[in-house]
Amino acid sequence: MTDAVNAIALLDEPKRRRLYEYVTSRPEPVGRDEAASALGFGRELAAFHLDRLAAAGLLDVEYRRLGERRGPGAGRPAKLYRRSSREVSVSLPSRDYERLARMLAEAIERDPDAEARAAADTLARTRGEQEGGAAREKAGSRPGPTQLRAGLIEILGEDGYEPATDAAGAIRLQNCPYHALSATHRDLTCGMNLAWAEGVLEGLGGKSGGTGAGAHLEPELAPEAGYCCVVFKDAGERPPGGATPATGSS
Repeated sequence: MTDAVNAIALLDEPKRRRLYEYVTSRPEPVGRDEAASALGFGRELAAFHLDRLAAAGLLDVEYRRLGERRGPGAGRPAKLYRRSSREVSVSLPSRDYERLARMLAEAIERDPDAEARAAADTLARTRGEQEGGAAREKAGSRPGPTQLRAGLIEILGEDGYEPATDAAGAIRLQNCPYHALSATHRDLTCGMNLAWAEGVLEGLGGKSGGTGAGAHLEPELAPEAGYCCVVFKDAGERPPGGATPATGSS
């Protein structure tokens, strides 16, 4: 508990929090020079804060040579920072919702007729439709695809998925809010994520062939380390690697 409180307290410092948010928003590990330049900090200040975040377990560190030069004279490997695989949370008084979620997931998976699994997927889809419908109403009476795509990205961001758009226009999710549960109940969790994603697009205006956000996007399961299992890809396109923070543009 004490370590978790101390780690979270580090983010109360504004510059440190901005560095943390920048690093965790990037799909690739970030060096000190890049972080300092992006946020307008001095390199030494950026290094100090990044190392404090790493020491607290909020960031992971790796070393790699940047650029194409190798061998003698290539210089020392750069120190790079990326999102930590460690989860940090504090609950006062102590609560353990993850334990309950694991028991419920196990109960669903033990259903021999899979009726509980179907009910879970249906509920996830319904919740997604509700969120998508609310976003469509918020977008105005006659929203275009760009506005609806922005609405989708806003939903994903607010729900903790950290959406990012790749070069082909697909939306990849850099975080799974249910990561701990998906580690032991992947099929159930990913299936509900996909059902929810389909519901969101339905609520926003239907799938491909319609006039809403779904006219250009289709959710599919594409598990990859470091990302949520669901990808919103352009219809007919396969999402390549390399993502950048998402925006509302189409």
